[in-house]
Amino acid sequence: MLIGIAVSEGAIKSVADAAETYVPGFKGTEYGKMPIRDLLHMSSGVEFGEERNGGSDLDRLWRDMVARPASKDTIESLVQFNHRIAPPGTRYSYASIEPDVLGMVLHSAANQSLSDYLRERVWEPIGAEASANWLLDAEDFEVAHFGFNAVLRDYARLGRLLAYDGAWEDKQIIPTQWMLDATTVKPTDSYLAPDKPMQKPGYGYLMWLLPAPRRQFAMVGSWGQRVCVDPASKLVMVQTALDDTPEVWRLWRMLAQQFE
Repeated sequence: MLIGIAVSEGAIKSVADAAETYVPGFKGTEYGKMPIRDLLHMSSGVEFGEERNGGSDLDRLWRDMVARPASKDTIESLVQFNHRIAPPGTRYSYASIEPDVLGMVLHSAANQSLSDYLRERVWEPIGAEASANWLLDAEDFEVAHFGFNAVLRDYARLGRLLAYDGAWEDKQIIPTQWMLDATTVKPTDSYLAPDKPMQKPGYGYLMWLLPAPRRQFAMVGSWGQRVCVDPASKLVMVQTALDDTPEVWRLWRMLAQQFE
């Protein structure tokens, strides 16, 4: 969402731009060469084992970027993962590091912390009732892949914003076309599409695309937090939880089918 706003404001010129265009510390690295669009799709082709060997790559990223017992700064923590295993934009692979790369791009392009940018562009305009919290790393950069917390009704407000494709009352906060691009798979990107027969979700711009007869999507947290959205009916369902169980998806399908 914030990348889309930054594009609309001209802080980011295009999602075709490489990450190193905005973050000099990324220059000459695989993530630095990466188009922003492929990072949004988690299809960089850079090797990052989210779950391999018990999540060892994610543990290393967390240790270096957040705990930081060693001498690596935030950018060094990110660019140490520098081995390409696939061409960009050809294969989806969930990798928590890619939102972190995008976070540094946005911070540099907007010349502002992600928290302040979110507060000014989204949180205050939608009338959020409470402040949100965002986990910071050892250099006080927001950990873009983890640690954002808000109260239930503010998550519902955020879901309503998404259900109206970025519009709130009479103001377009997120560009409509950006929301459509973020939640729709182009024919050339079929590897990102939901697998409807197998009922597997697809992937948009850091957004899960649900297998359904029409456009539906969701934000999904680490331990069962979800914001499910059906723009056609303006149906939004928010769940906060401590466990990731499948029952909520059956509930969502039951509710959504009433409006299809």
